[in-house]
Formats: sequence, C-alpha cells, structure tokens
Amino acid sequence: MKKTACYIHIPFCDHKCIYCDFYSIITSESINPFLKALKKEIKYYSEKYRDKRELISIYFGGGTPSLMKPEYIASIIDSVKQNFNVKEDAEITLETNPGTVDGSKLKEFKNIGINRLSIGIQSFNDDELKFLTRIHDSKTAIETVKNAAIAGFENISFDLIFNLPGQTKINWQSNLEQAVKLPVKHISAYSLILERGTILNKMILDGKVKMQDDDHDANLYETTIDFFEASNFHQYEVSNFAIRGYECLHNISYWNYTDYLGFGTSAHSFINERRWWNFSSAKKYIAEINERSNAVAGSEYLSDLQKHNEYVMLALRSSGLKLNEYKPRFGEEWLMEKNDYFQKLQSKNLITMNNNYIKFTKRGYALCDEILQNIL
Repeated sequence: MKKTACYIHIPFCDHKCIYCDFYSIITSESINPFLKALKKEIKYYSEKYRDKRELISIYFGGGTPSLMKPEYIASIIDSVKQNFNVKEDAEITLETNPGTVDGSKLKEFKNIGINRLSIGIQSFNDDELKFLTRIHDSKTAIETVKNAAIAGFENISFDLIFNLPGQTKINWQSNLEQAVKLPVKHISAYSLILERGTILNKMILDGKVKMQDDDHDANLYETTIDFFEASNFHQYEVSNFAIRGYECLHNISYWNYTDYLGFGTSAHSFINERRWWNFSSAKKYIAEINERSNAVAGSEYLSDLQKHNEYVMLALRSSGLKLNEYKPRFGEEWLMEKNDYFQKLQSKNLITMNNNYIKFTKRGYALCDEILQNIL
C-alpha cells in the first residue's frame, strides 16, 4: 500500500487575526451540516483509494479545530478509520489555540486518539499578542502548554512569529528563551509575511503600520537558528525545529513529495501527480458534497517541469536534495547545468555539497527564497 498523508480542514473560528489568510468562518450554524458533508466526502474517496493507500498521518487544521467538542473530532477520526487503512501508530495532530481549551478538554482530546498538539501561540509578549489580535495572553499560552503535558501529551509543538513591526532582537530573544522552558518537542518559527486580502496588508497599505527591513528579518532568523541549535532543537526545515525523533511526520510527507488527501473546505489533495482543491466557502462545499459527494473546485496534472521544480524546492527547503533519489527520477542534466552556480554557493558557505546531497547551510536557509528563484 502507498503511504499517504491526510489533512482535514475545520473552518470554524471565533476570531479572524489580522495576518491570517487561511479560510475560516466565524459562525456555528453550519457546524453539523459540515460534519455530515465531511463524512460523505471521506466515504467518497475511500471507495477510490482505500485498497491502495495506508494513511500515516491525520492532521486537523483550520480555522480552529480545538473550538470543536472532542466528540465532534472523535466522530471524524472514527469515520476516517472506518473508511481507510490507517497505520496503527499514525500521527494524529490537532491545531489548538490557547483560550479554546482547558485541562479537562485537553484530556478528552488525548482520550479520543489525538497524539500530537500544534498550539498557535505566536508570541509570549502581551503587546505583540494584542497587535496580532490573538484572543489569548502570554499567561494563557504558557498554561495551555503545561496543561497539555499534564493531560498526557508528549508530542507538543507550537508556532511563533518573528519580525513583527517594532519587534526588537531583545524581545524576540525573550520569546525564544520562554519557549524552551516549556515541555515542548517541536517549534515552528515563521517570519511575519504579508498576505493579500488580510487586515494587516490593508494596514500596511494605509500607512498605519510599517514592516521592518529584510536585514533585520535575516538577523532575527539567524538568531533563531543559533538559539535553537544551542537548545537541542535541530533545524529540519526552513521554519521548523525539533528535538530529534519529534519531527512532524505529516509535514515531512509534503516535503518528501508524498501523496496526500485533503478533506473539508479549501483542502488540497495530491495523488498520482494530480493536484486538486476544494471550494473554500463552507456553504458551497456543503452544497457540492450533497449534490455529487465531492467539492472539487479545480485540478491540474503537473507538467514535467512543475514536478521537477516542486521536488527540488521542497527538498532544499527541508532536509536537502538527496542525489541518489533525485538522479533516478530526473536524470543529471539539470545538475550539470547548475553545477557552476552550486559551486559558487558552496564557496560562499550557502550550501554544503557532495556526491550524496545538496543542503542549505544556516546562511543559505536565510537566503533560500532568493537562491531557489535563481536555480528554478
């Protein structure tokens, strides 16, 4: 059976943060119709792929999945397990926001089979949290992580955002120091990115907020890498750091170009080199599922060039381009064509390279977007 990852998008949220561009809705009226449609979609795809696929991970993203009652999430897990072959020790992640769970609810999530939490903390600084319009404060964030550990979660991850407007290196260093004091095995640290259509983007355009420059961003990023390496968190992707053995299996599936199935609003799937995506609107999603059992809004078969470029991009952004896997798949022509440039990058200590792999250095990770643009 082919190993496959599974993503489930829960769109419900109690608040839209100024920087967020993920599809979410602030309403509860369609919660039950959405659940019914989601189960119907899962069954539809199981008839196509059940006998050919083993699900190695289930990832609940959103939105805010932790807003849902544990029995709501449990019924979805049960539906997936009834309709698909799920690996016995599959990684099952629930995105969780401080302020939506207490110790009791976390225990219930643990009891229904969630074995990994991804907590959207973003900052331990109350002023930064207010700017980001998060619903929690730093005290709640810390309590949520500690309560998760008390509830029995060993595999705890959380997100942090750096390079916020006005954020100093001292403030960011304080965030990092607080992070590693907690019982956490995995940390995702992202630079604040402006996304079109967000409230933050409009604030920038209106001149109400000013972003910091690229040099400051790069400095905070290199500080992040140095700090986590010194704290026993190894970098296994541009923005992800983990205690060894606690890397996110679901995300690694994406970076290793493994097939994945996506269920729910705006979810994407990638099977047999075909990509498709669902309608974002919950109302439209539910209507399409009720009418034809799927909610595909569009699809594409990847060209040879797309397959190559995506493979290289995902590999270099994570653990590196393994040449013994690349060459049988794509040949050596592109490697020979880019050899001089790779040699130049190596001389500048931006990559390490030998007969087995090409991998970014710490400095290379900081410039990865520019480098990838040049080589692809």
